[in-house]
Formats: sequence, structure tokens, C-alpha cells
Amino acid sequence: MKQPINRDQLFLQQPSQPATPLDAPVIQNLQDTLAANADRCVGMAANMIGVAKRIIIVQRGPLAQIMVNPVLKAKQGAYQAQEGCLSLSGERPATRYQQITVAYQDANFKPHMETVSGFVAQIIQHEMDHLEGILI
Repeated sequence: MKQPINRDQLFLQQPSQPATPLDAPVIQNLQDTLAANADRCVGMAANMIGVAKRIIIVQRGPLAQIMVNPVLKAKQGAYQAQEGCLSLSGERPATRYQQITVAYQDANFKPHMETVSGFVAQIIQHEMDHLEGILI
């Protein structure tokens, strides 16, 4: 079910808690909410829909990928980016990395490790910042 976008900065600044299989409904809500905002959004974190759990979704071409409990394992190639966010107005500077390796669980809580580069890596880093309570 599509959810409203949370703009409460005090809530968004709180670190998220690990997700469990009991949080499966959040995954569907993130998928629905990203789809409803596809014209202006390429990723979301669960706290953007009011749930402080470590779940993100990233648009990868035609597919939206869920990442549960993601952990950044490696990063290289720092650069400066300007980013916007549905939860905040305007754009802000952010340091990002051209290539990252991230460990995560999929929607079925199966573990994965993946190395990603370019714009998809930037999206993942932005959404993972949300999980830490970092506002861009």
C-alpha cells in the first residue's frame, strides 16, 4: 500500500533498527510507494514512509531492488555530488564513492554481497545514509 512521504526531520535523524521477517509488509509498502513516486524518485528508505527499520529500495533500470539490513563493506573513488530527497526540499552536497561493495538480504531474507558502481552506487549510499539518520 502506498504510504505518505515522511518529512519529520527529528524522526528521519534517528538511526533505524535491524529488520526481521516480521517487517515483510514494510517491503511491499516501499515497493508501492516507490512505484507511485517513480516520476521523481529512484530510491527510498523505510524511514521515509515512517518505519525506522533497515530496509531500502533502489530503482535499477526497470527493476526495483529491495535491500534489507544493508552494510557497506568497501568503498573507493570518492567524489562530490548534489542530491535531492523526497523527504527534504532542495539539494545538498554529499560525498559519495564511485564503487561500493554492500552486503544485504533480499526480500526473502536471503544474504547477498554485491559490488556496484556509478549512479546505482550513489542511490544505495543515499538510502543507507537514511538508515543512519543522516539527512542529505
